Amino acid sequence: MLETTIAAIRAADEAAMAAARELHGRLTKPAGSLGALEELSVRLAGLAGVCPPPLPEPAAVAIFAGDHGVHAQGVSPWPQEVTAQMIGNFLAGGAVVNAFARQAGASVTVVDVGVATPLPTDPAVLDPAVLDPAVPRLVVASVRQGTRDLTVTAALTRDEALAAVQTGIRIADELIDAGAGILLTGDMGIGNTTPAAVLIAAFTGADPLDTTGRGTGVDDPTYAHKVAVVRAALARHTPDPADPLGVLAAVGGLEHAALAGLILGAAARRTPVLLDGVIAVSAALAAAAFAPAAVDAMVAGHRSAEPGATVALRHLGLDPLIDLGLRLGEGTGALLALPVVTGAVRVLHEVATFDSAGVAEK
Repeated sequence: MLETTIAAIRAADEAAMAAARELHGRLTKPAGSLGALEELSVRLAGLAGVCPPPLPEPAAVAIFAGDHGVHAQGVSPWPQEVTAQMIGNFLAGGAVVNAFARQAGASVTVVDVGVATPLPTDPAVLDPAVLDPAVPRLVVASVRQGTRDLTVTAALTRDEALAAVQTGIRIADELIDAGAGILLTGDMGIGNTTPAAVLIAAFTGADPLDTTGRGTGVDDPTYAHKVAVVRAALARHTPDPADPLGVLAAVGGLEHAALAGLILGAAARRTPVLLDGVIAVSAALAAAAFAPAAVDAMVAGHRSAEPGATVALRHLGLDPLIDLGLRLGEGTGALLALPVVTGAVRVLHEVATFDSAGVAEK
């Protein structure tokens, strides 16, 4: 599945991008007056291979959840059980992501790809072919109950990492087959900013001090310890960025690997994927290592307050749409950026040209 998905990923269509730039030049507005929105709409035309591109709707959020053996190193003040408890909150509709998803009319799919503790709810019997914004859906696709401690051994075997990547591809296909016009990344996993920091350092070559943040708000001694844990993981495994599956296996999380698969699956289907925070962009680095053209499907929703997110976005060549100092995860920043993406495309569909509106050009 991974090989065929990668083979299906193609670079942006230059003719469609040129047509979008030409159309922007004829719309009733000064050239360039919409700033970054214009280039975003051009990129989306290139991804779709047509101008104007399809409106990015309906939107589907996929929240991948997993736990981490490195939690035993004291990198987070939160107990590991919170991961499963938050899944219950997502499914009950009580989390921030649910509030933002209702506002955006987006569906929410929660995927247990590796939670370590029992879930507080059973999977509902919901039709995967129906995207219902009112009813969050749970998919149980657990590869293993949390990763191993990456400071001691590889977090995953290659087969486990591959299974998680392929889960993400499958979820992308399911959501797109159900009609989703854009996928939004979400994540949940206590301690998951530590493997994200290792992944970002591994793929970009940046110093761990620049890729490691405070996650849920650790104090200074815990932060210093967290940076040391990231350095130790890199020294132990010396991950090779030319082998993205090996990197994910050595130092990644199950949700990171699944998110990389979701991004690859979306790119193969020429469907935009709106990235959330530091977990998503660390996964995006892996996706780009598998298939560089996958970057053409990525839209950076926001700039996370986690410093590694800026390092990763710079490496990917992506500019975030909003910057609000967010560091929650779940898909919240991507959901807030969604109207910006939709607006960028709607301009190409609905704004009159100078000729059609009878407006004189300069």
